[in-house]
Amino acid sequence: MEQRSRWADIAGDDAGERYAARFARLAESGADTHGEARLCAGLLPPGSRVLDAGCGTGRVAIRLAELGYDCVGVDLDASMLEVARRAAPELPWILADLSDLGDLAGSAEFANSANSAEPPERAVSGERRGQGERFDMVVAAGNVIPLLAPGTEARTVAGLAALLRPGGLLVSGFGLDAAHLPLASATVTLDDYDAWCRASGLAPLRRLATWDGVPYDGGGYAVSVHVRTHGG
Repeated sequence: MEQRSRWADIAGDDAGERYAARFARLAESGADTHGEARLCAGLLPPGSRVLDAGCGTGRVAIRLAELGYDCVGVDLDASMLEVARRAAPELPWILADLSDLGDLAGSAEFANSANSAEPPERAVSGERRGQGERFDMVVAAGNVIPLLAPGTEARTVAGLAALLRPGGLLVSGFGLDAAHLPLASATVTLDDYDAWCRASGLAPLRRLATWDGVPYDGGGYAVSVHVRTHGG
């Protein structure tokens, strides 16, 4: 039996509309809703290929695409992707389970987006390139890692790492206590996460307390930047 993600347990069937409405209210109030995209844009130049893993309604990917990045969004919540597709129908939005790399790689949308990003002389019709050399960055914002299905976290990190080109970046932000999570308690520690990254060929690059770039000081939220080593 397929294990449900923690997100599925708390979200309900109409999460997409509720989530989008929440951020629309924040934007209308003058709040900054693009911190994640701004941080990511400061790490790589426009034109870089970015996978928004657990993209939700597409807020981060859409903003990065506006800034000139080549973006693909993937999420397991169909209601979230419905909102994303409506907001930016020109971008690839893929319904897939992040804990199952085969589910993602087997998607026709994923194969098409991979070929479209390659120069004509490198794109191979009907064939996918090596799964470890596709993206310059994978971003997992919005508590993606703690909200995975229990026991799938290490496998998910390994799968995301495998989608990075050597030198590519995995950027993930998540809460470390109940005050920064939609859960009663934390499900992932930084030691856990760093161990999964290390086992997946990823080396730590930066650790921040917020998406605005404030250095991490041991608080309840962390943004981690890891780089895929050439031997990973």
